Amino acid sequence: MTKERIYLFDTTLRDGQQTPGIDFSVEDKVQIAGMLDQFGLDYVEGGYPGANPTDTAFFAKKRTQRASFVAFGMTKRAGVSASNDPGLATLLQSKSDAICLVAKSWDYHVRVALGCTNEENVESIRESVKAVATSGREPMVDCEHFFDGYKANPDYALACAKAAYESGARWVVLCDTNGGTQPAEVGEIVRAVIAAGIPGASLGIHAHDDTGQAVANSLAAIEAGVRQVQGTLNGIGERCGNANLVTIIPTLMLKPAFADRFETGVSAENLAGIARLSRAFDELLNRAPATQAPYVGSSAFATKAGIHASALLKEPETYEHVPPETVGNTRRVMVSDQGGKSNFIAELKRRGIAVDKDDRKLDALISIVKEREAQGYAYEGADASFELLARRTLGRVEEFFHVESFRCMVERRYDANGNLKTVSEAIVKVLVDGEERMSVAEGNGPVNALDIALRKDLGKFQAEIGDLELVDYKVRILNGGTEAITRVLIESQDDTGRRWWTVGVSDNIIDASFQALMDSIIYKLLKNRDDAVLAAE
Repeated sequence: MTKERIYLFDTTLRDGQQTPGIDFSVEDKVQIAGMLDQFGLDYVEGGYPGANPTDTAFFAKKRTQRASFVAFGMTKRAGVSASNDPGLATLLQSKSDAICLVAKSWDYHVRVALGCTNEENVESIRESVKAVATSGREPMVDCEHFFDGYKANPDYALACAKAAYESGARWVVLCDTNGGTQPAEVGEIVRAVIAAGIPGASLGIHAHDDTGQAVANSLAAIEAGVRQVQGTLNGIGERCGNANLVTIIPTLMLKPAFADRFETGVSAENLAGIARLSRAFDELLNRAPATQAPYVGSSAFATKAGIHASALLKEPETYEHVPPETVGNTRRVMVSDQGGKSNFIAELKRRGIAVDKDDRKLDALISIVKEREAQGYAYEGADASFELLARRTLGRVEEFFHVESFRCMVERRYDANGNLKTVSEAIVKVLVDGEERMSVAEGNGPVNALDIALRKDLGKFQAEIGDLELVDYKVRILNGGTEAITRVLIESQDDTGRRWWTVGVSDNIIDASFQALMDSIIYKLLKNRDDAVLAAE
């Protein structure tokens, strides 16, 4: 039996940016687009070029390798031709593969928000889609407020959707913009749209989570016939969020009701990395992952001691709806660490580190990681620190240098002009090949001063870290109060384009920062040697 294809459309970089407290930089967007592209999404919507400087800069070049790179924007304004509309012109100038036009499909919004006639709005849809198609891009239309519009005036909502389809839109996306439509209503309305002449193979669903049913509404739409589903990583988005692709994708791939009939562009191997993708994204946002998130939360496959745990040990299927390893998660039962060991072996293998399951050093590594996680370390978002810890425990990391001591001072004073200034100074003593070296540096804050001092003189290794750059710094307070335990995450990159995260934890924020800085430099030196070995082969 041939399976039908479901196309996955990610709107994290646009809808996600509307989440309160989230503001992506161009660098953030580049990194997230790469994560989504590598994972296997079909479409990555990058934002709204022309709406703000960040999105305009982001669309100056194509940002995906495999996925279709999508620009988002409005249809042309009423009374202006498509060729003379400045907003549409900006979309057509973007380095995108496809353009998703948002169009009003509720006559109430046409009257109140656009201030034009119903017919003018339909004409704007037609002409805008034709302009996109003529440019060689893949056109698609988000029919905003479609479900509310259909319930208020089904003929007009259908007229808008049909105008998009008949003008050449590859996808006509039905949007539950207010998030209040119920799953049964979604299914009924989707079937009505298909019956009206728009095939399900050209329909998509875009659901918001205002009643906590965005995932259910998305699946109901697929059941009714749509073949594209939109959503965001971890369900972020304005108000209550969007449909969560991190929940939808495993459901489509692992649940027989969908898996027996449909396929996606995500491989089983990549699906096994979805928990890591979810957690890495949360770390990038500098927020704690949702422990009870379906499939990927740390509690998703956790069972306390008792009759549930007893049954789980005998037959995992008794309390697990899918095997945790299929989504990259682990079983957490206090009386067994077998699931954890398998996960460690797989993670080490992914990094090119072979270890036997009976190796005592592996048991030691698992014990150390568990102990450190209890202290506040989070290795899901600090891949480089995890690899260094694993290699050290397994005895496979050269000691490039040894830090004897460091000192950091912060002084607040008035300068000669009477201006109040804060000056940070750091002193670092290191041993390189048995020779002690001391470096002193001032910086923009104590962490910057430490970074400069540490990298100022590493002897024979100095030239190797010339291209090392720190690109992000995140601090999380773990238990409240000024005496709290602090976790610091640092992101670094080099001229190869490689990026990595390191972590430090301490009740002293400077000490936590120094741990992460140290790991960053050592990881860079280690990878330089790995690159040299590969080049020699």
